[in-house]
Amino acid sequence: MLALLGGSPAKTKPFPSWPIWDDQERRAVNEVLESNVWWRTPGTRTKAFEEAFAEFHGARFGIACTNGTHALEIVLAAIGIRPGDEVIVPDYTFVATASAVLFAGAMPVMVDVTADTYCLDPALVERAITERTKAIIAVHMGGHPADLEALAAVAEKHNLLLVEDCAHAHGSEFQGKRVGNVGVAGTFSFQQSKLMTAGEGGVIICNDADVERKIRSVHDCGRLPGEWFYSHFMYGSNYRLSEWQGAILHVQLGRLDEQTARRHQNARLLDELLADVEGITPQRLDPRCGRNGHYAYIFHVDSAAFAGISTERFIEAMQAEGIPNQAAYPPVHALDMFQNGSYKQRLCPDQAAEPHSFLKAEFPVTDRAAWQTYWIPQFALLGDEQDMHEIVAAIRKIQQHAGDLAEK
Repeated sequence: MLALLGGSPAKTKPFPSWPIWDDQERRAVNEVLESNVWWRTPGTRTKAFEEAFAEFHGARFGIACTNGTHALEIVLAAIGIRPGDEVIVPDYTFVATASAVLFAGAMPVMVDVTADTYCLDPALVERAITERTKAIIAVHMGGHPADLEALAAVAEKHNLLLVEDCAHAHGSEFQGKRVGNVGVAGTFSFQQSKLMTAGEGGVIICNDADVERKIRSVHDCGRLPGEWFYSHFMYGSNYRLSEWQGAILHVQLGRLDEQTARRHQNARLLDELLADVEGITPQRLDPRCGRNGHYAYIFHVDSAAFAGISTERFIEAMQAEGIPNQAAYPPVHALDMFQNGSYKQRLCPDQAAEPHSFLKAEFPVTDRAAWQTYWIPQFALLGDEQDMHEIVAAIRKIQQHAGDLAEK
């Protein structure tokens, strides 16, 4: 009997807890406490973390900041996105990808994603380009890299800037390079659910010295390194990360490589085990992706193979069996801020007054991904082979007894 209907759960042992920490984090925090240097400006720990994170991802520069949303806002300010501009974003992403564009006073132009990876569709990106388009933000959904080869080609062809939203993708690799290095900059998040965490926080990586200088200035009130403290050379705000978080994140970074390898390996085992489960289609692994950081293991659920039950009912049943769920993102264009028109308050008057076709456009792949997928969160992928077999056993159990759910 299904656990949702009073039976025993398929999951017999708990998944690893998250966040993962030990005495290394405890010592790091205590060292900051006793140093009396808690502020990033005179400190050394956040700077050391920035350098280590950039090196791990093969980038020249790292700039730590308050969170992943701010990381996007900083980059867009630094590269000169302004009112009247357009920035292409996927419709399937967290709101911050689009709201950061609005923060710059520009228009986020949503396009649909590919049906296999749920990442930005390069062909649709090219069709959405206008004379106002200045940049493209590629989101590495669930940790899987977007098609950076095709997107970079589109950006170069149309003289656009490519920004990588890597909030899900710490340690992910595409064509032998870690993400964040193809575009003008890559942004990462350290919010508690992410692949490494200090509760909150973010970082930007880049390879161009002029871009780094502008990013660092924006994130520190318009200051420039080596200049007088009260000199402010351009727009900026206080986006600095504290020494506490820098110290914790430096320790967390030490675990990232092994954890990324384990998530990737367990996800491939799930791919293999789910291959013969009717109605389950995992997010495809592009052969150019050498390693997927896997913020989530995403798979589509065909209700026809589960007695026609809704995705919501499938999620309830999975959770009752002991399999956690990371909620999928709703389509960005359907969010209240866009449907009620409040987003227009961030636009210049002429742009706000124009008709915006995305409000009535169709995004069939995003709709399918938003309402018909299950996301197994990243910490579950840190388990062992037994955990992966129990995930599949739960799905098979629900499929076997789906008729019982359909009758309720």
